[in-house]
Formats: sequence, C-alpha cells, structure tokens
Amino acid sequence: MKKTLSVFLALAFLIPSCAPATPLGLDQPNAPATPRIDSSTATFTPTSALELTPTATPIPHPMSITALRNGKYPGSEIAIVKELESGSNYRRYYAYYLSEGLKIYALLTIPNGEAPKGGFPAIVFNHGYIPPNEYRTTERYVAYVDELAKAGYVVFRIDYRGHDQSAGEASGAYGDPGYEVDVLNAIASIKKLPEVNPEKIGLWGHSMGGYLTLRAMVISKDIKAGVIWAGVVASYPDLLYNWNRTGAFTPSPSSRGVGWRTAWLEQFGAPEQNPAFWDSISATSYLADLSGPLQLHHGSADEDVPVEFSIRLAELARAAGQTADLYIYDGDNHNISKNFSTAMQKTIEFFNLHLK
Repeated sequence: MKKTLSVFLALAFLIPSCAPATPLGLDQPNAPATPRIDSSTATFTPTSALELTPTATPIPHPMSITALRNGKYPGSEIAIVKELESGSNYRRYYAYYLSEGLKIYALLTIPNGEAPKGGFPAIVFNHGYIPPNEYRTTERYVAYVDELAKAGYVVFRIDYRGHDQSAGEASGAYGDPGYEVDVLNAIASIKKLPEVNPEKIGLWGHSMGGYLTLRAMVISKDIKAGVIWAGVVASYPDLLYNWNRTGAFTPSPSSRGVGWRTAWLEQFGAPEQNPAFWDSISATSYLADLSGPLQLHHGSADEDVPVEFSIRLAELARAAGQTADLYIYDGDNHNISKNFSTAMQKTIEFFNLHLK
C-alpha cells in the first residue's frame, strides 16, 4: 500500500479590495448645485396617478444556488418496505421517502442497541454515477455502507429518482436539479426518524455524489460535516473546460447530445462573457456559507475526475475561512481501492470528531 499523502495548500491568489463608490452629488466637485425653493411661494399640484414602470426581479435559474435555497424540502416519514439481512452490529432495511411527491427508495441501516441520548448520528450517503438501468439498491457500495454502519451511524443510502425502483426520470445531476432535491428531501426525512439525532447529520459522497454533497452544504444548514471521495467539486467553468475523462466513463443523460453544456453556452454565453450566470450555479462561489467542515479524498491516478478538482476546492474553502482536510493517495484510482481501508478510517475519525 502506498503512503497516504496529506496535502495542505495555501491560497494562490489575492482578492483586491475595492473602495466604496461615492454617492452621486456628495463630495463631488463637479456635481450640480441643488436648486433652492422658496417655500413661501412654492405650490404642489398632485397628479392623478404615478406613471411608474415596475422593474421585474430576475428569476434565478433552477440550477442556481439561490433558486435551490428558496425551495422547500419537507421530506417525509421514512416508510420501511422490508427488513433485509442484518449486518454485524446493525439492522438493514429497504425503505422509501418522498421527494416532490416521488417515492425515492433507499437502503437504511440502524445500529443495534439503545440509541445515545438525543439519538444516533446519521449519514446521508450519496453514491456516484451508475447507469440508472444498471443500478440496484442492495448491490452497490456495500463495503462503504458496512464500515459506516459498523461505526455506529444510521446510514441512509438513497437511490435518486429514476434509479432502480425510485419514481421519476433519471435526468442527470449537472444540468437538472432533481437529484439535488432528492438529497435535500432525504436530509429532512432522516431527521424525522425517531432513532436519529436531528442535530447530527453528515453527508458522504463519491464522484457525482460529491458534487451533490458540496452543493447541499452551501444550500442547507442542516449538514454538520461532509466527506467527499473523488468528487466532481469544481466550478462550472472547470467542468466545461477542464474535465477530460479518460477512464471507463459512462455519460449521464445530461451529458449526451445537446445537454446542459451546449444549451447553456448558447443561451447564456461562455463564462468569460457572462460570469454572473456561471458563478450563480457553481457551489464554489458560495464556500463562505458551507454548513460544516469538509474532508476530501482523491487518488492521484484518477482517470474519471481530475485530482485538481479536490485540490482547488481545498484552496478555495480555506481561503473562505472554512475547514477542508485533503488526502491524496499516490497512484490510486477513482474508487481509492488501493487505500480503501486508510481512507475509510480517516472518514470515520472525521465523522466521529464532528458528529459524536
């Protein structure tokens, strides 16, 4: 096993300060003098109506962080469909919750024994991209869930809409808000579970699930800590220009044909032409609002998601005054399979520190 490298990077740029603009007519030598009115002779003639044209407030794009913050995510009570074979020290259930009226199925684990005062800490588990027609609730990320569950966490590994038995359309994460809405409703739902402490909710995400995790943490204040493995955590301009996948990548529905890239470039212009739009949909523009500390893991030989995405996120989060621990595994792949035990140990230690 190759040695784990912990990378701690400093901010590589400075943000210049800007002096506030002087209001028009104040302390400006060329400002016109205000005319004096003799109140003894001045008269006021009212008009029948004010002819004012209201200024419309722009509607945020559905993928923007602002729009998602303005949304409602009530979740629902979690319904148990059936109990599955138990783990070593925890019970497993096939369950579902509601997201925008859709039944979203999930794998739910609950530790054995009596819950601590206030309830068990819980982790909403956001899996990476798997072709929806191949995805099965009980067949993926088994070892990951097992390690977190054995450590004493309620784990809620959700399926997203259109995956396996979940209702709705699997429209992809990067150009459609549906999966993110499912994550936010999962957070609200797990807080309602009687065994869970609603003040101790964490998120774990891999690859595309890392993208969903980061966005959730700048949208909702309910997440106390987040761990991301090999996450798609770059700004949208970086997703446009610096995401050259060389591994065995299967494109998501929103990546094929005239997807979000082509449509948004045509509608809004390139990032250098319209930075406000591209900033509005990038979670990296809102890192000052992170709801909790981050821990990032990435293999240096990842062929699916560039390791530079995690490095840059750590830089930006620290520049925004946030905690972002970064671990890079020399020569490891997208699943960090060569260093799985080490990365999982660090993951559990991080969650224990912030959720227990």
